[in-house]
Amino acid sequence: MAGSTYGTIFRISTWGESHGPSLGVVVDGCPAGLPLSAGDIQAYLDRRKPGRSKISTQRQESDEIEILSGIFEDKTTGAPIAMMIRNTSHRSTDYSEIASYYRPGHADYTFDAKYGFRDYRGGGRSSGRETACRVAGGAVAAKLLQEFGIRLCAYTLSIGPVKIDRDRFDADAILTTPTGMPDRNASSFAEAYLAECMQNRDSAGGVIECVIDGVPAGLGDPVFEKLDANLSKALMSIGAVKAVEIGDGIEVSNRSGSLNNDSFCQKEGQTAKRTNHAGGILGGISDGSRIILRAHVKPTPSIFSPQQTVNKRGEEIEIAIKGRHDPVIVPRAVVVVETMAALTIADALLLNASAKLDHLKMIYDR
Repeated sequence: MAGSTYGTIFRISTWGESHGPSLGVVVDGCPAGLPLSAGDIQAYLDRRKPGRSKISTQRQESDEIEILSGIFEDKTTGAPIAMMIRNTSHRSTDYSEIASYYRPGHADYTFDAKYGFRDYRGGGRSSGRETACRVAGGAVAAKLLQEFGIRLCAYTLSIGPVKIDRDRFDADAILTTPTGMPDRNASSFAEAYLAECMQNRDSAGGVIECVIDGVPAGLGDPVFEKLDANLSKALMSIGAVKAVEIGDGIEVSNRSGSLNNDSFCQKEGQTAKRTNHAGGILGGISDGSRIILRAHVKPTPSIFSPQQTVNKRGEEIEIAIKGRHDPVIVPRAVVVVETMAALTIADALLLNASAKLDHLKMIYDR
């Protein structure tokens, strides 16, 4: 199976299945000497792990990280960093029925069409559980970016019809509300909306926003390796994400150029922009202002209401999904969006080191 590796210099390769004995990630290209411990990575995994609230799947997994290589005396050695997460709460019998039919909204049919075979236990490689590996790898990238003063913050912007009020933005609420919303009032309304969805045996979608501060101007390349294109690919590679916006996103299609262009100015002796409709990226290259991303997440496809589908014999049937499923994917996906963005920025930072002769001379000239 191709397609399990992401990145050019700072690269991750994920492995494992939802209901296998374990899953994990190998991080390659991380510079030697970066202070890094299991605790740094665990903090990110704890934000994603299941069973933390009533709006999360009740599958109980500790998601405890095991570092197998690449770290010595709490610093990276420059060697590949191999990490593993053991599966301890898989119940494969919950999925025995779906071996014979295709769940609406899932990758069951497309896996069969491509490979002629699939691991039906929780979706195998297509399961959202694979994102735990991305989070572990992205935690390393985020730690590297901190060395350069680059900070990422992702949060839930909306769930269903409920959207945060930016005037009530509370960063502490991101980690303390079950929705991941930085607005406690909106979170309460979203929780009530999700309770209705669950009562109706249905699910909800939403939007995750990620802001990245401290990115220097000059990251990204102007043609096929645009920074916004790579960030979009990173977010679209998350299974439930169906659309990505940069900056003002789709709103720009209704504007005139005079309203959409960001005027340049001088601030404290530096070139800057008066506004940031572009979301921190111009011509595929970072412009030094805040990078703003939004990922639109579909409703959880595993719902308990009856649905129409076909079985492997081509017969039309009605099904009702069983098992333990999130009524909304968004809150647990917040950290996945954040860490995928971190991986992309870290890779762009390392790639940019060779963009100018002066950069190389600073390293190699004696």
